[in-house]
Amino acid sequence: MSSQIPEKYLTPRQIVEILDKFIIGQEEAKRAVAIALRNRWRRQQVPASLRDEIAPKNIIMIGPTGVGKTEIARRLARLADAPFIKVEASKFTEVGYVGRDVESIIRDLADIAVNMVRKEEFENVKGRAREMAEERVLDLLVPKRRFQYHHEKDVEREDSGETTREKFRKMLHEGKLDDRIVEIEVKETVTPIIDVIGMGAPPEVDESVREMLGSLFPRKKKRRKVTVKEALEILTQEEANRLIDMEKVKKAAVERVEQAGIVFIDEIDKVAGKGSAAGPDVSREGVQRDLLPIVEGSTVNTKYGMIRTDHILFIAAGAFHMSKPSDLIPELQGRFPIRVELRSLTKEDFVRILTEPENALIKQYRELLKTEGVTLEFTEDAIEKIAEMAFEVNERTENIGARRLHTVLEKLMEEISFEAPELQGKTIVINGEYVEERLKDLVKDVDLARYIL
Repeated sequence: MSSQIPEKYLTPRQIVEILDKFIIGQEEAKRAVAIALRNRWRRQQVPASLRDEIAPKNIIMIGPTGVGKTEIARRLARLADAPFIKVEASKFTEVGYVGRDVESIIRDLADIAVNMVRKEEFENVKGRAREMAEERVLDLLVPKRRFQYHHEKDVEREDSGETTREKFRKMLHEGKLDDRIVEIEVKETVTPIIDVIGMGAPPEVDESVREMLGSLFPRKKKRRKVTVKEALEILTQEEANRLIDMEKVKKAAVERVEQAGIVFIDEIDKVAGKGSAAGPDVSREGVQRDLLPIVEGSTVNTKYGMIRTDHILFIAAGAFHMSKPSDLIPELQGRFPIRVELRSLTKEDFVRILTEPENALIKQYRELLKTEGVTLEFTEDAIEKIAEMAFEVNERTENIGARRLHTVLEKLMEEISFEAPELQGKTIVINGEYVEERLKDLVKDVDLARYIL
């Protein structure tokens, strides 16, 4: 169960090439995150004496909404197979206020890492667990008989029993028994009715006391009638749980968070800003001060043990319409040495977003309608027109970046999506004229566009 980071095989250029498949433009931001990811692998290769001294170069992304800030961070984490969490800075409050404290970010990240490692471990033991589950299902279908071997007749009976079991095993593998009903025992989780934890207790204390209470209440066994197919799934999961060493999983998860964790803090600009010395601004600056030790490197107590945050990569992002990065407290600014600006998207970017990425919106709509037996085609002038209209609405109302394409396309496709079940076997071609016809009123009328798009 290794926590070694797999991005060692990828150079910064390769990382950017993979990001290019999903995100259009924003080369500067892609290069910055690619270098940050590669630096993690480089740190693993330096002598141990120096390894702990090398801190990650945290990144702050500046740019309007919908230009790809979150998507870059999310794809990066998937690429690195790293525990990743996205949080909004505006959701946290200063310690002492009612609300979430910033340490809960690390606790949530630890939960994500445990689930990741547990899934990997499940894949490793799945084969064995399945075999054990099969034996249990066969015991239900063909109960093993106990024989005393005093006569040859008994031996023959035992042999015939084994042959029957093998026949059933073959039928089980071929799926012929999938719909047969069997009765199995499943463990029921009993939750204490009374929650004895006070509202003020820290989450990790809350969790550990819940676990302690859970162990005091015996888990009841309940008999359920299910199909053989369902029984195999339930029993495979049960056997896998027995085979997985959770202590080992927790230890590997803690190491993975410390060495490979990525925290994406969105809306960092919402806690920046110089204001009056009273009111919400005090809490804003308080959130920054609470974030500071975690970003600088501290130890957070979680139910899986103590987690050091020294080598977690923090990526902050914000639109910074009303404030500037320099409005953040100086200590926090110093902890985000790399700053990249993401530019607003142009009409040409919108055309590329609609067609080029592997998960392009046009491809998504084509596949969705294919399920109804409808073939959907977009002409080049239609794509140009959609991009032009989305860009125009962004210019005239609020600029929400590429998210505007979702609203424009959904409005454009409304009628076709509604009628699709009756259009089975047909090919629908969407051209520039159709786009113009469906969306002209919205683009002309700013108030209507504001209301609908």
